[in-house]
Amino acid sequence: MKRIITLIFVSLFFVKGYTQELNARVQVSAPAVPNMNKKNIELIQTTVRDFLNNNKWTNETYQPIERIECNLVITISAWDGASGYKAEAQIQTSRPVFGTSYNSTILNLSDKDFDFSYNEGEPVNFSDQNFLSNLSSLLSYYAYTIIGLDKDSFSKLGGTPYYLKAQNVLNIAQTSGNTGWKAYDGLRNRYWMNENLLDKSFEDLRIFIYNYHSNTLDRIQENPTKGAQMLLAFLPDLKQMDKQKLGSIFPNVYLATKADEMVNILSAGNTQDKIQAYNLLSEIDPANINKYEALKKSL
Repeated sequence: MKRIITLIFVSLFFVKGYTQELNARVQVSAPAVPNMNKKNIELIQTTVRDFLNNNKWTNETYQPIERIECNLVITISAWDGASGYKAEAQIQTSRPVFGTSYNSTILNLSDKDFDFSYNEGEPVNFSDQNFLSNLSSLLSYYAYTIIGLDKDSFSKLGGTPYYLKAQNVLNIAQTSGNTGWKAYDGLRNRYWMNENLLDKSFEDLRIFIYNYHSNTLDRIQENPTKGAQMLLAFLPDLKQMDKQKLGSIFPNVYLATKADEMVNILSAGNTQDKIQAYNLLSEIDPANINKYEALKKSL
């Protein structure tokens, strides 16, 4: 009987281990804050990591190899001596490229309003119905956004259900009075990132994310030159975006994240392809034209 109970326990343990979506690495530091307790920093770091990695964010089962690789670097800039922290966070997520050991970065975003309260030993709980704490809402919002972008890279507009979940977190958090959840809190905040991701004006960019990762990067090992031609074939889709919205946070952050990688792929093309790619990218993404200059230099 004991053997049966043990086997059931072990089975449940492994089933649970196969369900989590995120493999988050978390780093918390306070380089400019005097009198910060190192133990408290470590506790915050462990609490944040466990919250992201141990909560169940979808109804799907993920194998360990399928867990989404992400990094969260939290830099505390001020502490009130009790439970209040002002901080900035850098959120980065990536997905593997088929047939390689290379991970391609999908999101590299800075959140300058990552403020929260935390008391030593206090659990950070999750709820999709109520506001429990700003830290819980921040982490839940980014968990859903990370999963949504990962889904978009594997299927056309596959991330929509998770952007809607992030929107729900955002709507509830707006009642808290914390910064970054409302439209008037700035142009590069959580509100506008979520608004962009759900805006039909940016569906062409989301479809490009799918084509770029699933139909270009995942096939590039077969023939790098063909990979450059495939990417070149998808770039005109981005010209459909409203040019007045190119400065919005979603295209701005995504294209800045991918610019160097796209140049590397397109550099395998012929002279005509490079010229065409440069002309397209300089029109689509003028903010990163200095990076695209490398295509002209490689002619």
